[in-house]
Amino acid sequence: MKSLLTTIALLLLTLMVGAQGVPALDQLKANPRKAYGNDYPYQQEPVTLTKAPRGYKPFYISHYARHGSRYYSTDQLYRNLDSLMSVAKRRHQLTPEGQEFCNKFLAAKEELMTGVSELTQLGWEQHQAIARTMYERFPEVFKRGGNVYAISSLSGRCVLSMSAFCQELVQCNPKIEVREQSSRFTLDGVVPTDRQNPRRRTFPRSKPRYEQSQNRPQNDNSLPQKVIQRIFTSTDSLPGNVGRIGSQLIDLYTTLPSIGHEGMMGNIITDEDIAARWEASNLGSYSWVFGPRYDMIPIVEDILRKAEAAISGTSDHIADLRFGHDTCLGPLTVLMGINGADRDPEDPYEVKNCYQNWQTCKASNIQLVFYRGKKASDPVLLKCLLNGVEASLPVPTDCYPYYKWTDFRDFYTQRCNSVK
Repeated sequence: MKSLLTTIALLLLTLMVGAQGVPALDQLKANPRKAYGNDYPYQQEPVTLTKAPRGYKPFYISHYARHGSRYYSTDQLYRNLDSLMSVAKRRHQLTPEGQEFCNKFLAAKEELMTGVSELTQLGWEQHQAIARTMYERFPEVFKRGGNVYAISSLSGRCVLSMSAFCQELVQCNPKIEVREQSSRFTLDGVVPTDRQNPRRRTFPRSKPRYEQSQNRPQNDNSLPQKVIQRIFTSTDSLPGNVGRIGSQLIDLYTTLPSIGHEGMMGNIITDEDIAARWEASNLGSYSWVFGPRYDMIPIVEDILRKAEAAISGTSDHIADLRFGHDTCLGPLTVLMGINGADRDPEDPYEVKNCYQNWQTCKASNIQLVFYRGKKASDPVLLKCLLNGVEASLPVPTDCYPYYKWTDFRDFYTQRCNSVK
C-alpha cells in the first residue's frame, strides 16, 4: 500500500511539473505564428535547462526528428493557383492586393512547382542549428569524439536533414565518426508504417474521446470566403472550385516562411486570422496523431534496445539519431505521453492543454539525454527534451525532469507489450 501511494504521489508530481508551462493560448498570443501548426518553422525556445544531480554527466543521446522546412507537399495547390490567377488577371477580376499577389506568385511559380516536397535552405539550417545546440548543451557526450549512428526515411528531405545535422556535428568536433543510413533495413526504427518496411506490423487504432462531444470549438469557415473577396473582384466564370482555392490559399500562406517567400500574400491573410482558427484546427491535429500512436511502437522499441546497448557497453554509440516525418513524430509524442499528450481528455476544450500541433512543426524533435553518476552503483538517469525544452513523461520520478532509466525502460516496455 505504501509503495502504491508513493507511486501515485510521484505521478502527480510529474503531472504538476509538466503543467507549469505557459498555457497554450498565452503562447499563441505571444507568437501567433505558432497557429501554423505542423507548418510552423522550428525555432529554438530561449530556455535554461535544469542542472543534472550532483556527480551526474551526460554520456549518450537518443533522438527522433522531423525533416526541416520544405516546399508544399504536392504541386496540385500551385497548379490550381496558376490556372485561377492567370485567368483572373487576364479578365481583370483581381483587386489591387490580389494583383500584387498574382504578380509575385507567377514570378515564383516555376521555383515552387520544381521544389515540391523538397527541403529548403531554411530546413537545412534548422538541423544545423539543432545539432550545434545539442553539441554545446551536452559537450561531455561529444568532446572525446566517438561513433554516431543516424538513420532516416527513404525521403530525400529526410536524408538531407540527416546530412545537415551530422555534418554540423562533425564540424563541431572532427573526432566524431558518423554512420548515416537510409534503407529498408532501418525503416522499423524511423518510419515503421512505410510500405517498404519488411517488418511492418499492424496495430489497433482508436479515436480520441473528445470526438464524442458535441460541444467543441468551431472552425471559422468564413475565412476562405474572406480570402477570396480580398483577392478577386468577381469569381464569375473562373476555373476550378473557388471555395476550395480559398482553403488552399490559407495552406499556401502558412508555408511561405519555410520557402523564403514570406510576404508574398501581403495582408490577404494574417497570422491573427490563422490564430483565430487554431483551437478548432488543433482538435483535428490531435485526432490525426492520436489514432496511429501504436504504429510507433517499433520506434520506442528501437529507442529502448539501442539505449540498453549503450548503457551496457555492447554498443559504442554516443548518439543514435533518427530523421523522419510528422506522421511519425506526432503519434510518437502521444504514445510516449510527452507533456501529457496521452491524456485523451473527454472535454474538447482540454485538448489544447495536453497537445499543441506546433509541437510537430518543421524540424521538430525529441531528445532523450542519458546521464551516469560517479559511482557504478548510481542509477542511470535520463531526461526528455521536446523541441529543445525539458518535457514531462508519464513515468514516476522524484527528481523531475530526470527519470531513472530502469523506470523509463520498464514503463515503456509494459506500454508497448500491452498493445495487442
